[in-house]
Amino acid sequence: MITVSDKAKEKVLKLKQDSNIDDSFRLRASVAGGGCSGLSYKLDFDDEVKPMDQEFEDKGVKVVVDMKSFLYLAGTELDFSDGLNGKGFYFNNPNASRTCGCGDSFSV
Repeated sequence: MITVSDKAKEKVLKLKQDSNIDDSFRLRASVAGGGCSGLSYKLDFDDEVKPMDQEFEDKGVKVVVDMKSFLYLAGTELDFSDGLNGKGFYFNNPNASRTCGCGDSFSV
């Protein structure tokens, strides 16, 4: 499962509201090759659920993940920070053995 922190929930709902995105859209989390540590995180809104997608809901936020990405993201918490050390979404990923300084990429 992928969980969502309270701060991440607030930010996702605000982004959907500000962009006039309706409830048929889910947050799509995925992993792609690249970044300084080898794999990078990606977030989008998507209104399509593919046959092999894993679908979760936490705190009212619907999240979909393709099966390949789920192998890397299982047990991850999506968080959001607006502090002085950086602003944006963060993945608290227990599967990552190494992450880069910016938090955008990781390796297993």
